[in-house]
Amino acid sequence: MPLPQHGSPYSPSGPPPSEAVDEAMITRLVGSFYTCVRADPVLAPVFADHIEDWDTHIERMCDFWSSVMLRTGRYSGRPMAVHAPLPVTAAHFKRWLALFDMVARKTCPEAAAEQFIDRAQRIAASLQYGVAMARGECPSRVQLVTHGA
Repeated sequence: MPLPQHGSPYSPSGPPPSEAVDEAMITRLVGSFYTCVRADPVLAPVFADHIEDWDTHIERMCDFWSSVMLRTGRYSGRPMAVHAPLPVTAAHFKRWLALFDMVARKTCPEAAAEQFIDRAQRIAASLQYGVAMARGECPSRVQLVTHGA
């Protein structure tokens, strides 16, 4: 999967958001997603080791997705710096995308779900490259996990 042509996957560039996306939808999606993550046997241990305050994390992720989808600029963090040292593998990215896809399709209208999923795939690809580089791996040898892969 090539990296996005519209700048960073985290930045408010790229196609405009669906009119169906609003803050309430983002809040539902993020809350539902992290409920699934916390119960997931693959992802829960990684998150449990690194998230102490779930309410703060979920609020921050709502800000992140608001910035990504609605171009609000509410998120100002550094996702790569946070994710680079985590003990994650392709299996973690694959599971993250699968859960995100499932939750997006359950909580959003079809067009909005597709936009969320597209952005999530771009973000996952970017993070996989960044994690590989932080570990001293050759990014060209990273087998990117994408939706349906």
